[in-house]
Amino acid sequence: MLQHLAIIMDGNGRWAKSQGLKRTYGHYQGVEVIKKVAIHANKLGIKQLTLFAFSTENWKRSEEEVNYIMSLPEIFFNAYLKILMEEGIKVTVIGDLSKIPEKTKEVIDKAIAKTKDNSGLNLCIALNYGARAEIVRACNNFAQDYKEGKADLLDEETFKNYLYTGALSEVDLLVRTSGELRISNFLLYQIAYSELLFLPCAWPEFDEEMLETCIEEFEGRQRRFGVEA
Repeated sequence: MLQHLAIIMDGNGRWAKSQGLKRTYGHYQGVEVIKKVAIHANKLGIKQLTLFAFSTENWKRSEEEVNYIMSLPEIFFNAYLKILMEEGIKVTVIGDLSKIPEKTKEVIDKAIAKTKDNSGLNLCIALNYGARAEIVRACNNFAQDYKEGKADLLDEETFKNYLYTGALSEVDLLVRTSGELRISNFLLYQIAYSELLFLPCAWPEFDEEMLETCIEEFEGRQRRFGVEA
């Protein structure tokens, strides 16, 4: 059964441009899709939904677009935090938040604190996230703990605890929208045995029916984990 779904929410800006609109409108529409997909995933019994919202490379985009994306957590949680609470959805965030605007961090911290005791879907937002940086950070943190006598020899299970995702389970299914066939530095360690699914639609076009189609595709696959069937 699908427990942990990860999605690279790609194609917002290109979708908006195809409609003759500013790229920022695509990001706005993408926020509405997050709400719909999170609620539906929760109802379907998915335990964890990790969404790639902003990568460490996205700072290279225009200042206007970056500033708008950084305003989206406030827009999202102001509009939907009450609904998330009613649905029992828990909010977590992974990534390097040291570069995130203080106002954005305050909004995120409030949402995390408000929903921390919810027992439904874990809605995990990857913000200023890069998998290579995550792995380097994990190695440095382990090295420091080892130096201070807080850690012993490193194995895979121990290493997981040093990742941003920590207690989150490994990803069962990774979906990317927009037709691009890349992982783009997302959860490289956590998707070692994930099923991969690339969709032609842009993220603003994704909906509950497509979510169910992705789940059906996943359930129809045979996961061998290195063992011959």
